Amino acid sequence: MIEGLDADVVGTEAATERRDEVVARVREHAGTVARELALLEGGDYGKRSFETDAGTWTLKYEAGTVKFLLFERGGAETYVISTHQPPDPEALAEAMTDYADFVAAFNDYVESLAGVLDDAPTEFPEVVSTESVVAERERVLEGIREAATAMAGELHRYQGSNYGTFETRVDGTRWELNWEDGRVDYLRVGGENGVYLLSQYGPPSARDLRAHVDDFAAFVAAFNDHVREISEELETVSLD
Repeated sequence: MIEGLDADVVGTEAATERRDEVVARVREHAGTVARELALLEGGDYGKRSFETDAGTWTLKYEAGTVKFLLFERGGAETYVISTHQPPDPEALAEAMTDYADFVAAFNDYVESLAGVLDDAPTEFPEVVSTESVVAERERVLEGIREAATAMAGELHRYQGSNYGTFETRVDGTRWELNWEDGRVDYLRVGGENGVYLLSQYGPPSARDLRAHVDDFAAFVAAFNDHVREISEELETVSLD
């Protein structure tokens, strides 16, 4: 018989159960810390470290629950709580000797913020309304939209297709009127990364509109010249 094969193997069930019990109690208690920290930090998720004489505790939280609680000491890391595997019982026991100091460090952090907002102002300057600027922008855009819609209708009627683009340059800047079924899809100035004067996403800023509105008349004139050229070409066709 080989020596040692008849020796009893000590079961780990008791140690495992005790570890799981400790981890569950820490998870519940640290969950309170996580919820308080989330309220203090003003977010649903985050991470903060706390120093003790023995090492560093890092708590990461999300939606009011603990994602992990890490204890670092002398280069060694112990995840007291994690989403992966439970900690080694011996490492957990060592970390737990410092857990009370972790909680004390958190409490000190909270208490250090007491009164920090006592002198913060609660009265602020009146906010100026944008109503008049928005109304003026819409007035200008309405004129552009009306002309662009008329152009889209003419292009739809002439080209006989359901969609298309009229492009031209005004003082070296590219203008594009994209249309579909006789309606304006978008009016863009400056190419792919340019400014959308008309689009499905929303109006341009007042500054962008002001920068390009003076050239819109030239864009319409270029369109009219294009229509005249087409008409002249058709007039030269004879069936005689």
